[in-house]
Amino acid sequence: MKKSRMLAVLGGGIFCVAVMSLYRMLELMQGAELQQRVDTPIGQDKDLFLLQQKIDRLELLLSNNNRLVAMLRDSLIQRKASWETGRGANGSSGSARQLPGCRLAEEIKDGSDAVQLLDVYDLLPFDNPDGGAWKQGFDIRYQGNEWDEQPLEVFLVPHSHNDPGWLKTFDRYYEDQTKHILDNMLIKLSEDSRRKMIWAEISYFSKWWNGINKQKREAVKRLVGAGQLEIVTGGWVMADEANSHYFAMLDQLMEGHQWIQRHLGVKPITGWAVDPFGHSPSMAYLLKGAGLSHMVIQRVHYAIKKHFSQQRTLEFLWRQSWDSSPRSDITCHMMPFYSYDVPHTCGPNPAVCCQFDFHRLPGGRVFCPWRIPPQPITEQNVKERALLLLDQYRQKSRLFRSPVLMVPLGDDFRFVEASEWDAQFTNYQKLFDYFDQHPELHVKARFGTLSDYFSALSRRVAAGTTLPTVRGDFFTYADRDDHYWSGYFTSRPFYKRLDRTLEATLRATEILFSLTLAEMRRLHGDGRLAAGFPAREHFGRLTAGRRSLALFQHHDAVAGTARDHVVVDYGNRLFDSILNLHTVLQSSAHWLLLLDKSQYHHDQSKPFMQMVDVMSSQDALPQKTPLTLSDQPRSVMVFNPTEQLQKSVVSVLVDSPDARVVAAETGQPMAAQISAVWAEPGRAATDSFQLDFVAELPPLAVVVYHVTRSSVGSAPQARYTFSRRGNPPNVEVEHFQVSPPDATLSLSNKHVQIWSSPETGFLQKLRLQSGHVRQVQVQFLWYGTTTNRDKSGAYLFLPGEEGAQVYTPPEPPLVRVSRGPIFSDITSCFRHFTHTVRLYHLDGHAGRSLEISNTVDIRSEVNRELAMRLVSDVANGNRFYSDLNGFQMQQRRTLAKLPLQANFYPMSTAAFLQDSMSRLTLLAAQSQAVAALRPGELELVLDRRLQQDDNRGLGQGVTDNKLTASLFTLLLEDRRGGAKEVGGASVEHLSLLAHLTSLSLCHPPITMVAPSDSQLPKLRPFLPLRSSLPCDVHLLNLRTLEDAQEADNPSQEVALLLHRKGFDCSSAPEPQLQCTWSVHEEVDLADLFSPLRFGSLRRSGLTLLRDHDEPESPRQQTSRITRLRPMEISAFRAKID
Repeated sequence: MKKSRMLAVLGGGIFCVAVMSLYRMLELMQGAELQQRVDTPIGQDKDLFLLQQKIDRLELLLSNNNRLVAMLRDSLIQRKASWETGRGANGSSGSARQLPGCRLAEEIKDGSDAVQLLDVYDLLPFDNPDGGAWKQGFDIRYQGNEWDEQPLEVFLVPHSHNDPGWLKTFDRYYEDQTKHILDNMLIKLSEDSRRKMIWAEISYFSKWWNGINKQKREAVKRLVGAGQLEIVTGGWVMADEANSHYFAMLDQLMEGHQWIQRHLGVKPITGWAVDPFGHSPSMAYLLKGAGLSHMVIQRVHYAIKKHFSQQRTLEFLWRQSWDSSPRSDITCHMMPFYSYDVPHTCGPNPAVCCQFDFHRLPGGRVFCPWRIPPQPITEQNVKERALLLLDQYRQKSRLFRSPVLMVPLGDDFRFVEASEWDAQFTNYQKLFDYFDQHPELHVKARFGTLSDYFSALSRRVAAGTTLPTVRGDFFTYADRDDHYWSGYFTSRPFYKRLDRTLEATLRATEILFSLTLAEMRRLHGDGRLAAGFPAREHFGRLTAGRRSLALFQHHDAVAGTARDHVVVDYGNRLFDSILNLHTVLQSSAHWLLLLDKSQYHHDQSKPFMQMVDVMSSQDALPQKTPLTLSDQPRSVMVFNPTEQLQKSVVSVLVDSPDARVVAAETGQPMAAQISAVWAEPGRAATDSFQLDFVAELPPLAVVVYHVTRSSVGSAPQARYTFSRRGNPPNVEVEHFQVSPPDATLSLSNKHVQIWSSPETGFLQKLRLQSGHVRQVQVQFLWYGTTTNRDKSGAYLFLPGEEGAQVYTPPEPPLVRVSRGPIFSDITSCFRHFTHTVRLYHLDGHAGRSLEISNTVDIRSEVNRELAMRLVSDVANGNRFYSDLNGFQMQQRRTLAKLPLQANFYPMSTAAFLQDSMSRLTLLAAQSQAVAALRPGELELVLDRRLQQDDNRGLGQGVTDNKLTASLFTLLLEDRRGGAKEVGGASVEHLSLLAHLTSLSLCHPPITMVAPSDSQLPKLRPFLPLRSSLPCDVHLLNLRTLEDAQEADNPSQEVALLLHRKGFDCSSAPEPQLQCTWSVHEEVDLADLFSPLRFGSLRRSGLTLLRDHDEPESPRQQTSRITRLRPMEISAFRAKID
């Protein structure tokens, strides 16, 4: 009875809100009509104009009303579901009732043949004994009769690893080497149908394809069709798996797959990743979702390789940690030995295997370091040579569960010259012929592709060979001794930040461009685009932007491990793409905002609007374009690239301390704050001021604001205090109030209060609205490098025995405190960095977190790395969590048996510590190394400057440091309602609040401004969605696809990519979020994206290959209902009507 009454009250509440909203609509329409009479055109268009204004206003108000009613309805459904089940979505108690669809922490339990990598790390001693010929392994023995019933089946897989930039630029490598490799491939494979090869990097293959004639293209297709040439993975590059964000990892995969589909008409089914420095299950998930069924990995910690070899688990089903089903499983082959070159692939003894690299025959430029050269195969030596090679094959075979063996044949930039093709293929064919002529050896060897190998393996699995399941990731990689590759998690941080800037710009541009084309077609009704809109040129800019981002995901690019001049080449590509994408953004927003679309005119030399944040070169931080104010309004356009209603602080520079901001459509004043622009830490600029205002931005909307000069003293201003221990600072500040510092340094808003050190400005403790106080202290640290021969470099982190040393400044810092109505902050100015912690005075979840920003400059240092550490009283033991590629969280265990550098892990977007009471989450806008070396501590490496090479082939140190910005958000959350620590390798997720905060951090609003001298036409806001998407559904992309008939033209189809996030049960956000979430996996996309309408909608693979499209069911054609599982990415081929 009680439930029924409550439901009735809630239902009545919804009705009342709807009626009141409609009444308020009419009231606002009348007010708006009066306000607009001043601007109404004279003459016969007056009535039409007024009618158009009323309709637009009604649409906006109805949209707001629908959003409110939808929120209430979903809240009612959630409450009803909670009452009916009596338990939360996943059977939890307490706060899970408030969070339908949340994911409980759970211990992973699989069958007896399952491997959990965290447990393997606990188990292994990491003692590295000498293994003999296989130095990092063990002596392999066999009887000789193991293959009597099932002969050994060997596939020799020729390959050439082509880095798209490393010691040379992409273009220089192509001209010097890659072009010749592919030219010779076409000739040499065509000479003998038994010859095979695999190729991975589509960035190079597409460039080569563009330069060959039709006849050669047909020959390539014949080789692919005959199975002689296999495209493996099919990505634009062989992507880094530590620093890359999953948006970019998938985008480079899609760019490659779409190219392959158009030009070769095939789809990749096997993955090949032999050079990324560690491997992530996020990549395995993306490959499986893109239609691949098998994959190969190589760079794994030598102790893990040895253990997997002993257990014969080198071939396994890689399963996602969060997936209880085998749905995400992909068959993975781990190469057992040190490298992917020939000496380390035929078997355990490199001195023997090197003798079968026929590129090293005497007289050439390459030789065997073991000083036993290869011999050409002749009738006289073929038996001895064949038996020597067979012994290595057999030894290697004993590490696997099936008698099928893969042996790669290649190395970096191999098969450049025709003579190498002849030497390898001719000599190996003689060995294979000998095996064929001697059936008593029980071996069948031949050239093969990855598909050949995995097809044979699959037959063995079907016949009874079992493969174990493996969960976890393969970080942090070590190739020998204590040489852990955790340095590259931070190397070249300026470009890691620029990578994410391009990623956010590309995603925003993709979405706005797709919405623009859809709106044009809707307006015309016949699929035509607007006359004068350069859709083809813009699509070309988008494609170039996709490819620049894709190229930078290469494992020597975003990793920061290329030569200096190559880094500059990458930087220029990123920079040029950002500028080109800005052109598309501006042009799209221009058309969407125009009330009269016939007024659209594209002039690239004089754009309708300009970006507020502008980079002057590839190695410079963005600067804001200053606005000259007058009584005439300057129009500021703000695009919200997220799928959520955002209350955001928009920042512009103005030439006056007196300014006001109003919403252009309603004339409503916006809350604002004027702050100083600092020419030096204690000297404010006199001709430039920072104007910040609060914008409420509907999802995917473009909203217009007017900025004008206001009366003197009318704008709310920030107030300042300055301090410096022992040496009061010289302060030059006009226009702003400066007060003496307080004895204690504290800032607060409605949700949180912080205390900081008056001497350093560094954070010391936090108090939440609940009254919960936690110690959270910020420290900065220096790491030096070891005194041993091998030192830190671009790849390796080899710190000195003394470990981290607390940063001691040469002189006390200037501490500047700003207090204002929009935000307050504390800035500490040191010689090597400027550190700011900022608190926003915003309602809702935006005010719950602290923004931490650093500007770092260590160009004066020698062999030093700067780190930031948070020291808290969170009792997390030796466990913490860091993200993998922004896609999932991975438990980490800090192990005393490992060296310090082994306990650093990649962090793309998030890391957290937790105990039963609290969770401390740090969210990041760029990737870097993270560690939790002691309980309660979390530290990040911000920049590294290293004078020497670390002997991994680069041949230089890392000394091209820049003035580098890093941006973080710190979130302290109470855990309640059944939060519990789970033993073993537990799976955890970010909270809903952390997901939304990370979304705002990584995809901030994009601000544009109209030129001051332009007479602006009538504009109206663009509001494509009626309401926010559910809190846990992320619009990963809305990407316009290339026209299947007209190359380089946009089609009417888009790739709609949705990621349903898994979120934690233990913390419910307060106040209540403005978006909704649900326990149900089935959602109605027509409802989510209303009023957008899908003319067609078909689920597809993650790279939108047509072969992976699912047919539309009759139910989907009418309702657009589909399943979105938590943690999963779903891809759809759609037409927007």
